[in-house]
Amino acid sequence: MRSTYLFTSESVSEGHPDKVADQISDAIVDLFLSKDPEARIACETLTTTQRVVLAGEIRCRGVYENGAWAPGAEEEIERTVRETVKRIGYEQDGFHWQTFAFHNHLHGQSAHIAQGVDASAEKDEGAGDQGIMFGFACDETPDLMPATLDYSHKILARLAADRHAGTAPFLEPDAKSQVTLRFENGRPVAATAIVVSTQHKPGYDQGEKEAELHAYVKKVVAEVLPQGFVTNETVFHINPTGSFEIGGPDGDAGLTGRKIIVDTYGGAAPHGGGAFSGKDPTKVDRSAAYVSRYLAKNIVAAGLARRCTIQLSYAIGVSEPLSLYVDTHGTGTVDEARIEAVLPTLVRLTPKGIRTHLGLNKPIYGPSAAYGHFGRTPEGDFFPWERTDLVEKLKAALA
Repeated sequence: MRSTYLFTSESVSEGHPDKVADQISDAIVDLFLSKDPEARIACETLTTTQRVVLAGEIRCRGVYENGAWAPGAEEEIERTVRETVKRIGYEQDGFHWQTFAFHNHLHGQSAHIAQGVDASAEKDEGAGDQGIMFGFACDETPDLMPATLDYSHKILARLAADRHAGTAPFLEPDAKSQVTLRFENGRPVAATAIVVSTQHKPGYDQGEKEAELHAYVKKVVAEVLPQGFVTNETVFHINPTGSFEIGGPDGDAGLTGRKIIVDTYGGAAPHGGGAFSGKDPTKVDRSAAYVSRYLAKNIVAAGLARRCTIQLSYAIGVSEPLSLYVDTHGTGTVDEARIEAVLPTLVRLTPKGIRTHLGLNKPIYGPSAAYGHFGRTPEGDFFPWERTDLVEKLKAALA
């Protein structure tokens, strides 16, 4: 790695149209898992002006069986979707939680996919798809995440918290951030550029009101970033196009899974290409990416490396991973091949082994659908892949 360089990551708020779609899809995942922990869900969402469309494949006891909906199930789905949009805060003419047109095109899962995934007397549960999944951790922040992405997320989460609390009443739900940091000797030391575009109430694009919004954003950035990172040389671009009154699904269509770099590591690490939201944990796009992060984070937390990338690969219908790759980017204290040999002894890396170890068959996915799936605080059943409970086992096994 270079020792001195600039690096940039971006994030988007819970009100960004793609993130609205992600949150709706994960609300459906949580709804079905609350009814049936073994439910199969692949839910895609489209959002646009005054319209939400669901599509995808499902199987859920008590909700959708034998090609038919249970009584009241479709109404509960619509209610869940509207409550999700209401929580985000959309009550605009172009997108209002009470009045948008709703279309549900979810249908039964393919029997050919089911026969490969489901366990039987002859075989273990297979992966829900082929693919490659990556996990990453580094010691740039206490969350063991890339600093540029971590701060991008936290800026927008703070704006949303202030909006919900009423302390920033001029804000609307849609927003984007971008943080560029200067690294010296491989460590972040200063912010060279900050971009924040936030939807706002009418009138906050000129005069004193515009100045108030800009001052508020700069204050949030200064409070989120480490002390001394914002200097007189930091360049701010706040709503650089000028007015940002029309936003969210009214300003731009949203789709599930279009913000996978925001969801993961902000471009600081590879991404396998599969989205997370809208998928139950038999889909290794989601569960294997989570366990890869879990393992990489525990390796860094154990002091075995300052940076760690892990890759897993799977074939549809096959339970065991095809490969496991560990790269500590020259920062490791233990040979990567030894780590590769130890990890499968600590966590069984089959789809069922991952789901069991991390407790993924629960309605825990809604909070992950905005502000990143990684670098979050594990609380109760939520974000179990962020736990560092393998640290002592790793140290003992690799001593």
